[in-house]
Amino acid sequence: MEIAKSDASKSLSASSQPEETLYVEHPSFWAAFKFWLKLGFISFGGPAGQISIMYQELVEKRRWVSNERFLNALNYCMLLPGPEAQQLAAYLGWLLHKTSGGIVAGVLFLLPSMFILFGLSYTYAALGEIAWVAALFEGLKAAVMAVVVAAVIKIGQKALKNGVMVLLAAASFISIYFLRVPFPWIVLTAGLIGLVGSVIYPRFFLVIKEKDSADAELGYVKICEDEDVCHIDPSHRRNALLLIVFCGLWLLPMLGLYGLLPAAVFFNEGMFFTKAAFLTFGGAYAVLAYIAQAGVAQFGWLSAPEMMDGLGLAETTPGPLIMVVQFVGFMAGWNYPGPFSQLGGAIVGSLVASYFTFLPCFLFIFLGGPYIEKFRGNKKLTGALSSITAAVVGVVLNLAVWFGMHVLFPAEAGFNWFAAAIGLGSFVVLQWGGLSIIKVILLAGGIGVLRGVIF
Repeated sequence: MEIAKSDASKSLSASSQPEETLYVEHPSFWAAFKFWLKLGFISFGGPAGQISIMYQELVEKRRWVSNERFLNALNYCMLLPGPEAQQLAAYLGWLLHKTSGGIVAGVLFLLPSMFILFGLSYTYAALGEIAWVAALFEGLKAAVMAVVVAAVIKIGQKALKNGVMVLLAAASFISIYFLRVPFPWIVLTAGLIGLVGSVIYPRFFLVIKEKDSADAELGYVKICEDEDVCHIDPSHRRNALLLIVFCGLWLLPMLGLYGLLPAAVFFNEGMFFTKAAFLTFGGAYAVLAYIAQAGVAQFGWLSAPEMMDGLGLAETTPGPLIMVVQFVGFMAGWNYPGPFSQLGGAIVGSLVASYFTFLPCFLFIFLGGPYIEKFRGNKKLTGALSSITAAVVGVVLNLAVWFGMHVLFPAEAGFNWFAAAIGLGSFVVLQWGGLSIIKVILLAGGIGVLRGVIF
C-alpha cells in the first residue's frame, strides 16, 4: 500500500502545520482479497499468533486500520463465543469493504485450513498416522512463538500507558493463567472497573483521550469519511434483514439434512455444532473440552485417541484451532457414512461441522459491529475501553505463554532446544532484522524439514 505526500501540504508554512501530511489510499477489494487469502495460509499459532500477524500486517505494515480501531474490534471479538481470530478477520474485512468484505475475510481465513485438514484427515483415516507433518511444523511453531511475543510487546507499548493499566494487564494474566477464570468474565470485569474508574480517577483510566481518538486515523486508511454512504451505522431494518437471512441460511440446510438423511449422523451434527457456536465462550481452548466430551462420550462419533490425534492435526494447520470440529465431523461421517461411501460421508460430515460452527460468527460481527463502531468515540465508554484493552494485553500474553510452553516443553519430552533456538532467531530478525513475517515462517518451516531429513 503506497503512502504518499499530499501536494496541498507543500503550501503550508513551517510555523503552522507540518510540511508533509501522510495519507494512505483505501485498499481495493482485490488487494484486500489477496491479503485475506494469504493470511489464510500463514495464520499459524492459534489465536495469539493469528491476532499478532493481523496486527503487524494491517496496523503496522499496510496501515489499513488504526491501532485504536484494531483494539476496539479485538475487544469486541474477545467477548463473543467462537474463534476470536476468525471473527476479528471478518470484522476488519467488513470495516474495509462492507458485508462482502467481511464474508471474504472470514471465509478465506478458514478455507486453506479446511482443505489442508481434510487432506490430513483422509491420510490419517485411510493410511494411519502421518509422521512427516511434525518435521515441518516444529519449525513453524517456533517461529510463530516469536511472532506472538513480538506482538505482545508492541500492543502493550501502545495500550499500557500508566501503572494502573499495567496492573490491570497483570491481574488479567494472573486470573486467566493461574486461576483459570474465563476471559469473557475478565474482559467484562475490566470494563466495569474502567467505567467506575473513569468517574473516580479519570486521569488514570481515560488514557485514550479525545485527541488520541481523533489522531488515531492520521496516516491510516480513512473509513466512512462520507456519512451519506457510510456502512457502519446500525439500523433496525438492517438488523431485521440480517436475522431473516441468517435464519434462512441455517434452517434450509437443517431441513435438508433432516428430510434427506434422517437416519444418518449429519442432522445431529448440525444441531450440536450450532449449539456449540452459541454457547461456548472462552476461546478455542475452552471449546475443545466441550466438543471432545460430546464427540467421544455423548455421540460416539470417534474414539478418545482419535480425538487427540485430530487435535494434533488441527494444531499443525493454519487457521483457527477450532477447525478440529472439521476433523470430528470427518470422523463422524467416516465411521457412520449412512447412505454414502466412507469418503462421501466424511466429506458431508466435514462440511456440516464447519458450516454450522462458523455461520453464527458472521451474524455476531455483522449485527454487533455497527454498534461497536458507533460507540467508539463515546467519552463515557473511554474508560471501559482503556481498561478492556489493558486486560486484553494480559489475555494475549496468556495465550503466548500457553503456546510457548507447549512448543518449548512438549509432552513427555525435555526442553526443546531446537524450538528455542529457532524462536530466538525468529524474534531477533522480526524485531531488528526487518524480515517479514511470511519469510520468517517459511524459513523456519524449511529449517524444520531439513532437520527432520538429516536427523
